[in-house]
Amino acid sequence: MLKPLVAILATVTALSACSGGGVRAPDERGGVGRLLGRVIPFTGDIASRGNSSAGNLCGVAGLQGAAIAPITSATNGCGVAAPVQVTHVDGIKLSQPATLDCPTATALHRWVTQAMRPALGRDSAAVTELRVPAHYVCRTRNHRPGARISEHGKGRAIDISAIILNDGTAITVQDDWSRQSRHGRALRQMHTKACGIFGTTLGPGSDGMHENHFHYDTAAHRGGSYCG
Repeated sequence: MLKPLVAILATVTALSACSGGGVRAPDERGGVGRLLGRVIPFTGDIASRGNSSAGNLCGVAGLQGAAIAPITSATNGCGVAAPVQVTHVDGIKLSQPATLDCPTATALHRWVTQAMRPALGRDSAAVTELRVPAHYVCRTRNHRPGARISEHGKGRAIDISAIILNDGTAITVQDDWSRQSRHGRALRQMHTKACGIFGTTLGPGSDGMHENHFHYDTAAHRGGSYCG
């Protein structure tokens, strides 16, 4: 009787596997779990990224904004699988909502709290706005025809051109970078400290294309962070 019973059990097991279209694995309760081998591309669901006006975007306290739907593009290399629109960083408003991925938004928060604020010292508490001339845009590097897609086209880059204080003072990369003033020194210090927080840091003197703004992105480089 044992052999026929084994044969019947084997047949039932085989049929149950085939009927689901894939191999089934036991779950933690010892029953039949979900199908294995079904590939679902990860896009980072909106709930996991957060949608918070109180400040918990990407799981980071102090990041405000909203998770948005995946961005697709007909241009190969452009798009963001799990984008967010950042409106405020550590209580500071961005001049326009910045579309980024969560790693880049998180790096921006680190830069504000660990580089920008310490560099500004007593002026840090007076900062009300960061001027953002560029964030997500599908384009090539430095707008050169035939060049690789910029990190801006992947949601991994943000440009910052000025820091605005509550009395209306604008600390600009274009005007203050080269000055031997406390604001000029602060800009140079915060840009230096950006190296390592971001994968790429560019600014005045780097390549002639970033004389009036900081470019920060989270690209991975083989030799470590690229800082110019």
